[in-house]
Amino acid sequence: MRSWWKADSVNLMSMPRLALAVATLGGAGTVRPAPGTWGSIVAAALALIVILVIPAAWVGGVMLAMAVAATLAGVLATPAAQDRYGALDPGQVVIDEAAGLWLALAVIPGAWVADRPLLAVLAALVAFRIFDIAKPWPIPVIERLGGVWGVMLDDLLAGLLAGAVCAPLLA
Repeated sequence: MRSWWKADSVNLMSMPRLALAVATLGGAGTVRPAPGTWGSIVAAALALIVILVIPAAWVGGVMLAMAVAATLAGVLATPAAQDRYGALDPGQVVIDEAAGLWLALAVIPGAWVADRPLLAVLAALVAFRIFDIAKPWPIPVIERLGGVWGVMLDDLLAGLLAGAVCAPLLA
């Protein structure tokens, strides 16, 4: 008897529609032009909603938990998108943008984010997109890892750098 909680009982690869929905962040990655920017905007909107409804003391931890959850979901869902779109790093996959943006917000002290949520989210969004598009060193090194981890880790590094740049600006 298989239980719902066993790791082998849930396989996003066997549920391609769900995997594609996760990988494209509900379809945001299919919007043209600039699917990465659209995915980042959706992630920013979700982050802003969460920041506005949770206690200020939880902001950093919740943003980190969201980044970790998006990363794990992306690792599971991206192979289905790679198969569907026939590319190693399909532009439609934007769950990595969500993970990176949420990590950027986790790096910024939560009290600052909670104090000025719109400014913090906008600053993180702009900085993240700059790092994600420009890909300064060492992001290209990480991106060359290839596979699912190459897709996810380059955006996480862009998020870390964006958060590190934004934190002193929002102080």
